[in-house]
Amino acid sequence: MIPSAEATELIARHRGDSIVVPTMTALKLWAALSPGHPLDLYAFGCMGKASSLGLGVALARPDRRVIVLDGDGSLLMNLGSLVTIAHMASPNLYHFVYEDGAYTTTGGQPIPGAGKIDLAAFARAAGYPHAYAFENLEELASALPGVFTLRGPVLVDLKVHHQPDLPPFPTLDMAQVVRRVARALEG
Repeated sequence: MIPSAEATELIARHRGDSIVVPTMTALKLWAALSPGHPLDLYAFGCMGKASSLGLGVALARPDRRVIVLDGDGSLLMNLGSLVTIAHMASPNLYHFVYEDGAYTTTGGQPIPGAGKIDLAAFARAAGYPHAYAFENLEELASALPGVFTLRGPVLVDLKVHHQPDLPPFPTLDMAQVVRRVARALEG
């Protein structure tokens, strides 16, 4: 299992000028690591929709790499988005799923199929040209530079565990975040 904070730090090292769409537990980790970044589009209050939001951004801004930081429970709530993402074939979309087997932000309830499902296989079956799963930080660190050279969409399933003292959610609301990102992209 990969410590989720370390996976997040590793992704951050490769972000460049990417637009990042984090949700749920990944949002807490990302916001603590990248506070107030103008290209961070926090997916607040819309569990299950980060992948769809990320696709919309990737289609609207083909000049920018878009990184979605999703959760396994969130993705299961909108599993059909995998088919839509694969169909639209956005080459600039990189979809990371933090798989911890639980709805961590709502109390740690187990997700359906925890430990039995294969999210990378779901993505490949939906038509993603590239889908990977990592359980080891060193393997992820070695592979990540190459992952970001691939033509997307790409799904990366991260088998993670969280530290007990997760940071809080940021205090901005979705409208503030959208305005901040829009201003950054206009400039």
